[in-house]
Amino acid sequence: MIDAPQDDGTGTLFEAPPLAEQERMVEAVLFASAEPVTIADLEARMPHGSDATHAVEMLKKRYEGRGVRVVQVGEAWAIRTAPDLGFLMQKETVETRKLSRAAIETLAIVAYHQPCTRAEIEEIRGVSVSRGTIDQLLEMEWIRLGRRRMTPGRPVTFVVTPEFLDHFGLENARDLPGLKELRAAGLLENRPPPGVAPLGEGQEEEQDEDQTELFEEE
Repeated sequence: MIDAPQDDGTGTLFEAPPLAEQERMVEAVLFASAEPVTIADLEARMPHGSDATHAVEMLKKRYEGRGVRVVQVGEAWAIRTAPDLGFLMQKETVETRKLSRAAIETLAIVAYHQPCTRAEIEEIRGVSVSRGTIDQLLEMEWIRLGRRRMTPGRPVTFVVTPEFLDHFGLENARDLPGLKELRAAGLLENRPPPGVAPLGEGQEEEQDEDQTELFEEE
């Protein structure tokens, strides 16, 4: 009768795979895992007697200078994109954001009356301007904070930004269309509001010329 081999604690029943094979095993586990894997977890998956630590170090050296790298994350290991190639993984998308009527009116007032304060915007619109409307235009970088008024309370003013001018193809704020251009484009009614006498052609031209004063910096 042949006795079964005994494990005296100093060896194993089966020899561990060659280091090259252990390296392949580590590579397969790290590649397939969505989360970093610890050495203990690697050794639990690999054949008994494997040296996961040595295999990881070998794999790390093999990936040096490649598009992906073996990196340590805390006490675990993972395969990650090389830092200098991270830009290839980015995807730029254009988000279409529709402005509310309040935001459009506020933006128009700032563009044509800059620099103007929040109180001046509300006076022109006839209603209060919500903080969200101002924040949205600031976030879009179409308006920015200007100089403070030299009046009691030193209120902050708002002006349009170069991003606003670039978006609408304007060289500066003086290139904004005047009353005649807006009416010709159908954006303004030709008839005056109720209670306002119609202006003659000469008066309209004079108003257009005075419009440039709105864009003088303080």
